[in-house]
Formats: sequence, C-alpha cells, structure tokens
Amino acid sequence: MRFGLRAGLAALALGLGVTLLPAPTVAAPAAPAPSAAPAQFTHPGVLNSRAQLDFVRTKVQAGQQPWKAAYDQMLGSRYGSLSRTPKPRAVVECGSYSNPDIGCTDEREDAIAAYTHAVAWYITRDAKYARKSIELMDAWSATIKDHTNSNAPLQSGWAGSTWPRAAEIIKHTYTGGWPNQSRFAGMLRTVYLPEVINGRPNSNGNWELIMMDAAVGISVHLDDRANYDKAMGIYLGRLPAYFYLKSDGAQPKYPPRSSIDTRSELVDYWHGQSTFVDGLAQETCRDFGHTGMGIAATMHVAETSRIQGRDLYPEFKDRFRHALGFHAGYELGEPVPSWLCGGSLTKGLGPATEVGFNALNTRLGIGMEKTRRLTESRRPAGTENHFEAWETLTHASNPN
Repeated sequence: MRFGLRAGLAALALGLGVTLLPAPTVAAPAAPAPSAAPAQFTHPGVLNSRAQLDFVRTKVQAGQQPWKAAYDQMLGSRYGSLSRTPKPRAVVECGSYSNPDIGCTDEREDAIAAYTHAVAWYITRDAKYARKSIELMDAWSATIKDHTNSNAPLQSGWAGSTWPRAAEIIKHTYTGGWPNQSRFAGMLRTVYLPEVINGRPNSNGNWELIMMDAAVGISVHLDDRANYDKAMGIYLGRLPAYFYLKSDGAQPKYPPRSSIDTRSELVDYWHGQSTFVDGLAQETCRDFGHTGMGIAATMHVAETSRIQGRDLYPEFKDRFRHALGFHAGYELGEPVPSWLCGGSLTKGLGPATEVGFNALNTRLGIGMEKTRRLTESRRPAGTENHFEAWETLTHASNPN
C-alpha cells in the first residue's frame, strides 16, 4: 500500500508513541466586496442619460405633450431667467428647517437654475443657456468654502444632488468651453462630498437617501469609483429600512449602522407606527413632504445606477411600487384608517413620483393605477425648491 506524506508521518508517530497534531486549516481567501461602480462611468450620467435627453429634445421640438408644456413651465420659471444673478456665499449656514437661512435658499435655487439652463441648452442648442449655467456654477465654485449649523449635511445633499446634474450635461455636451470646470469639480470634492459621504444613520431616512443622491451623483461626475461604491453601499442598506414589505418580517429592518436595535426604539423611529403594511415608509406618520423627498432621492439614485450599468428597478420593483402606490392613494383622498398614524396624515407628497412611475410603468410594464392618476393629475411637475426639478420634462414616458 502506498502512503501519502501525511499518512507516512502518522504511522511513524504511532510507532514512536507521539501524538501528531491535526494539520492546520488554511482559510480560503475572502471574496472581494462586489463593486457597484462601472469600469468606466457613462457621461452624461447623473439622473439623465444622453438617450433620455435626446428623447426629451425630440418631443419638445415636435411640440408634443406633456413635454412641451413642461419645457415652457421650466423656461418660464424664475430659474429659467437669463437675467438671474447668482448669490454665492463663502459659508452657507442652515439650521433646522433652514432657520437660520443664511444662503440656504440661494444655494439650492442657484443649483436648480444651473440645471434648468443646462437642460435648456441641450434641448435648444442655444449657447446662451450653457453660458448661464456655467456662470452660476462658476460663481459658487469661486466662493463657497463650507456649510455650517445643524442642517449642513442635508443642505449639502440638496444642493449637492443638483449641481452634478447640471455639470454633467455641460461638461459632456457643450463644446464652447468651460475654463473653470476643474475648480467646480474641486468644489464638489472638497465642500460637498465630505458632508454627505458618510450618511446619517440615526436621522430620519430622507436625510441619508438625499445625501446618497448627492454622493452618487458627485462620484459619477468625478469618476470616483471608491466613493461611488461607498455611497451605493449605504443606499442599498438604507433603502429596505425605509420602505417596508411584509416579506421583511413582523417589523421593518433596523437602519444599518444606527443605534436603533429594539422594537420599541424602532416604533418610535417610525413616528409611533406599530402596524406595518406593504409600502409604508419610515416617515409616513411624520408627514408626506419628507416622505416624498425620500421617495424622490431613492428613485434618483436608482436612475443614475441604471445609467451606470446596474438596473436596480427589477430587484426592488415590489418595494418601489408599493411605496409609490400606498402614498399616492392617500394623497388622492383615500380615507385614513384608524390604525395608520392615529387616523390622521399630513399630506403633500411633492413632485416625487415621475421618475419611479416611468421606470416601473413605462419600462417594466407594471400597472400602477393610483400612482398613474396622481402623477398625471399633477403634470407638469415643477420643483419644490430643494432638489426635485422638471421631472415630467425629463422622465415622463421616457423609454430610455
């Protein structure tokens, strides 16, 4: 009989009366963490792809609805004014509910205006709109250094979500030159990204979702794969802890990295709600305004992720469709049952449904009657002056 080395040593040890210790187990090398970032980023690729913008341009130029009305609304707004004067500040101070508001509204609105003119440039190919967008971005990149007070992370998320949408369109489609583009990119990296990239695990969920909307968009614009991966990891952990599905179990998931770890703490975190049904959100019983921001940020990140090569909509379609439909029904006037938020809801969802409705209904063919009725009844969706803007124009029935 032939012996292997180990067997031969065992026989020798037995003859000598020596106990042979078992061979050490060598652990298999740990699998590398999956990367969310593509090998190469697609540009423009924050909320809007080139194909989506081409679709919009064709519809507006043909005078088709609802895109033409949405475009006219956008250009006729104060954000579309070519005489707009930017109001940058070195330090933007924002307290709770933007009180104090020292540059907070100015910053958000200038960011929306920069995006407005970038979209107008793409649709018209009139360089005056590109130049105005650049003027607004340059004014802030030459000035801002910091955000302070309690709302600094959220303010950075609101403005930081919008700036890269404008910058992506201008940098990657306008050939007239942008000499200060690298300074603007530096602003995103040094002023905004540090405020948002680590999230806020113990705050209401809309904060972290909005902050990841900003972090993902900034990372795309900067071609920053490491921060894209980090932001997407936080987003993918927060998402199922913000919208409940019965398949989660008897209660919602605990928000990752937070200090919330008992059921009583969780119920308190869900604003006193202890009965959980499909589509309920962590902030439903707070108010629909903040919930709408959470919905919008969730869909913005999913849209950017799809453009960058990972389509999250099939994976999360049930969570998304239930969240949209649940809130749309009550926003449309369904009676509120006594078990839900004590029988009283503070409505006001905002322009939060276009992106998700388009992704699920137009692209995936999912029937969403309540969401459809609400979305179509409010077209064209405008802006709530934070980080949602012109989403009927950019995403209504957009198959791309």
